[in-house]
Formats: sequence, structure tokens, C-alpha cells
Amino acid sequence: MKKIPAFAMLSSVPALNRLLTLGVVASLLGTCPAHAQRVGSSPEYVKALTSSWKGDRLPDGRPNVPDLVLDRLQNCTLEQIWGYLGNKGYRNQVEKNWVILKPGETMTGRVVTAQFMPTRPDLDSLVRAQGKAEGRSQKGGINIWPIDILTKGDIYVADGYGKIKDGTLIGSSLGNAIYGKTGKGVIFYGSVRDMQELKDTKGFNAWVKGHDPSYIKDMTPTSINAPIRIGEVTVLPGDVVFANEYGTVFIPAHLVEGLVSASEMTALRDEFERVLLQQGKYPSGEIHGDWSDKIKGEFRTWVSKYPKKLAISQKDIETYLAKEGH
Repeated sequence: MKKIPAFAMLSSVPALNRLLTLGVVASLLGTCPAHAQRVGSSPEYVKALTSSWKGDRLPDGRPNVPDLVLDRLQNCTLEQIWGYLGNKGYRNQVEKNWVILKPGETMTGRVVTAQFMPTRPDLDSLVRAQGKAEGRSQKGGINIWPIDILTKGDIYVADGYGKIKDGTLIGSSLGNAIYGKTGKGVIFYGSVRDMQELKDTKGFNAWVKGHDPSYIKDMTPTSINAPIRIGEVTVLPGDVVFANEYGTVFIPAHLVEGLVSASEMTALRDEFERVLLQQGKYPSGEIHGDWSDKIKGEFRTWVSKYPKKLAISQKDIETYLAKEGH
């Protein structure tokens, strides 16, 4: 009798999606124990998810995008990031319409993901047992498991499936714990409680879908540092998030540095073009279109007298000008 490969058998089962959810394929690949799905992803799995990143990594496998790049990203705009990612084929990276704890602030950081699902006793028991096997805390609610692994520069991003009442993933105490570990805040497709107290935590911010005075109830964390869905976006552990009052955008780690440089150049060009338009020296079509050698020369002179320190180098500028018009 001809032997049928395991994956061929799986493909013929109508319940394949349920099997995938329970980690059967991961078990066949040897990435988790055969008897249970891991709650937290292994470093090897995270590295596979983010294989385009070629730089340093954190111990959990996530790309270690440098702090300097995260700082530079804060100066970008949502439109600049959206445009750059779209040109790279990433067209579903922006989520809008948030309730923001402190509007007007910008937050950037490295993503730690968590997925919550409505509790059912059999799955919840399995998750708790597996969490214990992985050495996760057995004191307090299991909603603290993602918080336990946070480090400086991380942003805790969770899919709470939009649950508001009884869906409050944190309150003021856990919010302060998160800020103490990361120096950042949270993005939840779900809710929080203690908004007033959280607002008093200096440096902490939150993008959520709502808030409620209730406690978390009937929610189970089914994965940590695995792919999750935040509204219209698929988010991977190790993505870099940019969040401001206009929305959140999740950026693949391997694209961040190029994005930042391109956005800085775009911002510099926009500022120079506004100067020329106010001077009225050239027709607007020449300013907004491909630059002539004369305008390029004026740009070099203007940049040389720029009052602030530029993150982009003179070589970056010359490379940009060489491409201009081609």
C-alpha cells in the first residue's frame, strides 16, 4: 500500500484550520512538543517569520532594530511611511480610528505580540498547562504572561478581538509595570480600564478600541510572539510600530532603516520646495517635477546652511540627486 505523506492527509481534512490553530503542523515540523501547542513562540520560529532581517537579534529571536533608528522614525509622518511601504508591496499596514490615551504624542518601538480568544474550558486548561510547562507565572492572571517577557524599547501589541466590556487587558497597575519594563506603552485591539490613572503615568501611552471599568473576564492568551491580526493589519513579532494621533502603522523590521532615510529625504525636499514656492523664482511645475541642475545646485547650497543636524549624510543627498530625473 502506498504511503501517503502527512501533509497530503492534512490537506484533505475539512477541519484543517482547527488543526493549524492547535499547532499540529508545528508539531510535525518539530517546533513544539507533539502533545501541545506552545503559548510562546520559539526563537527559531520568530527568526523564520522575520528571515529578511539580517542584523542583530534579541534573545527571543526578534530583530533588534537600533534605538537610533526608532528615534529617527519618530520624525516621520504616517503618509510618508504608508507611501514607502506601499511601494515595497506592503499595502495593508495601517490601522486607524483608535481611542488614544494621550493624543498628540508619537510612539515607536519593537513589537511583542499576543493573541487573546474567548475562553472555553478545554482550551483554557490546555493553555494553562502548557504555560506552566514553559515556566510562565502561576500567580496572578494569565493575562500577565505577555507582560513578563517585555524589555526596553518594546511595545506590547495585543489582539483582544475588539472586546470592550470584560475585555480590559490591563489597568493602571499593569500599565505601570509595562512602562517600567519598556519605557513605552501599548496597542490593543481591545480595551483597558483605569484610563484616568493611566493618563497620569508619565511617558506611558495607549492606542485602544475602547475602555471600561470592568475587569478582564473569559479571555485566554493563546499565543505570544506569533502573527496576529490588528484590524486590517497582520502584525509579526519584531515589527516596528509607528503610532500617532492619525493612526498606527506596523513596519517589517528589514524595511525600517531604508524607510527612515527615504522619509528624511522627502521631508527635506518638501521643506526646500516650500522655500522656493514662497520665493516665486521658478514655476511650480519645475519645483514639483524633476529638478533641473540649477535647482539641484540651489538645494545643495540650502542644505549646507541647514540649521539643524541632519540624520542623512551628504552621500545620501548626492545619491538622491543622481537619481532625480532618471
